[in-house]
Amino acid sequence: MIQSSTIKDKSFNFALNIISVYKKLVEQKEFILSKQLLRSATSIGANVREASAAQSRKDFIPKMSISSKKARETEYWLELLDQSNLVEINLSKEKLEIVEIIKMLTAIVKTSSQ
Repeated sequence: MIQSSTIKDKSFNFALNIISVYKKLVEQKEFILSKQLLRSATSIGANVREASAAQSRKDFIPKMSISSKKARETEYWLELLDQSNLVEINLSKEKLEIVEIIKMLTAIVKTSSQ
């Protein structure tokens, strides 16, 4: 049901990138927001993978919708970390990536719902 493996690859690579960011955040003694970011960011790809095994469109759409919600949550944590000045890490790349992922997931959910 997934249009291509692009969202699977993109969400997986994004999760790997966030794991690296998480390590840097912990090195800078940021434990709370970093854990939230790690959980939401890795959940995106996990839900995409689950959706790819969906047995029907009715099963596929909710899982992709959860992925979309987790992507938006991840965007929130990235913005908080970026604007709070709690850490000295440039998150502009991750912020651009999550916007692209959100757009892709939104398109997949809308297309699948029609």
